Amino acid sequence: MAEIQFDPTTHPHRRVNPLTGEHVLVSPHRTKRPWLGQTEPPQQANLPEYDPKCYLCPGNTRAGGQQNEKYEHTTVFENDYAAVLPPPGPSAPPAPHPLLTTEPVQGGCDVICFHPRHDLTLARLPVPDIERIIEEWSSIYRKRGGQDGIKYVQIFENKGAMMGCSNPHPHGQVWSLSAVPSLPATELANLQKYSLSTPPSAAPRGPLGRSCLLCDYVTFEVSVAQAEGRVVLKNEHWVALVPWWAVWPFEIMLLPYKRHIPSIVHLTPEEKTAFAQILSQITIRYDNLFSCSFAYSMGIHQRPVPPTTDVVADDQDEENVAHLHLHFAPPLLRSASVRKFLVGFELMAEPQRDLTPEQAATRLRDLPDVHYLNAPETADNVSA
Repeated sequence: MAEIQFDPTTHPHRRVNPLTGEHVLVSPHRTKRPWLGQTEPPQQANLPEYDPKCYLCPGNTRAGGQQNEKYEHTTVFENDYAAVLPPPGPSAPPAPHPLLTTEPVQGGCDVICFHPRHDLTLARLPVPDIERIIEEWSSIYRKRGGQDGIKYVQIFENKGAMMGCSNPHPHGQVWSLSAVPSLPATELANLQKYSLSTPPSAAPRGPLGRSCLLCDYVTFEVSVAQAEGRVVLKNEHWVALVPWWAVWPFEIMLLPYKRHIPSIVHLTPEEKTAFAQILSQITIRYDNLFSCSFAYSMGIHQRPVPPTTDVVADDQDEENVAHLHLHFAPPLLRSASVRKFLVGFELMAEPQRDLTPEQAATRLRDLPDVHYLNAPETADNVSA
């Protein structure tokens, strides 16, 4: 019997995520299966510029009773319903059993309103406005990460009702905790393990002259694996790609590739501008994929807290094993109304996907740079 030649576009296979140590089952032959399951209402795109009932619009009263300032760009306030509370907190109670321990957590939660316009998401904001958001991320990261007892600062955005976002006004959140959460802790541990166990390349760019998992990975994707087609976008400093181990159908990882950068406070002005530009391009392509306001969760992974010394002198800090990167986890699968569910096998065994990362990257890469609402034919229809 002739040996079957493996075809990654046809044959089921597993891929490993080196950041987490977890596997994903890829089943490309299942893309043809019919869908008779739940559909979602498309995210509303024709929102007003100002909504008098919105808790986040300028000058409005929030659910907690506080009044927003009449902000003109970005604004930040402490979350009225924070998931964690500021110190001091209680001590841990005695464990009734070694398997049943409790760890009190303190910290703070902030909300960042990206823009005063109720109807403008990242995909529709000018690049200078996205640069202001990046500056605000950096400012909160420094402020919260410098507070006593804070060990981790998580910056993230939930966009779209299907991702649990209760308000369509463009905004994100920052949660600061007295403990490093499980997922970033796992990533950091694997980054550290790789750095200590992998011989450095001819020109290592990682911390202390050692290897860096993400430096090595992104160098391979940009320099060696171009023909495989996982890179979606690239500019002078950043690359957006569908990672080899992607779980969500159109998942993207965004990271700097020219040098090892531990956090957003290590970025140069030029790198920040390029960061804003590629964030705009990613989110425009997401909206253009199914001609809708595309839902996702986005999070920044970096050093748990910023350096306490000058960033240049801080290059020898062991904490710099972290490599700044962003995860975009979008749920939409086939259209604006059909989403991917992580259920059944995914909950009980391991994540599974049908569309291969290479196929997803090709679809995203081939989309136009102009937002579909700004396309000439769309503008003509609106004016008519």
